[in-house]
Amino acid sequence: MKPATIIGIVLILLAIVGFATGGFSFTHRHKDVDAGPIQISHEKKETVPISPILSTIVLVAGAGLVAVGVKAR
Repeated sequence: MKPATIIGIVLILLAIVGFATGGFSFTHRHKDVDAGPIQISHEKKETVPISPILSTIVLVAGAGLVAVGVKAR
């Protein structure tokens, strides 16, 4: 298998995941007060959206790389 084909398949899979999830979330834990045995903290959840336009561009690029890799045989 050509490297272009492998990269194309990976890009297609990433685009499908981008369409399916729409983004990803992660949690930060922040310490507000740390005074000896007394600790006060809070968690903050943040979400990073993935644009459908970006997923479409990655899908088209992946399909193009797969086509180039198959055509090069």
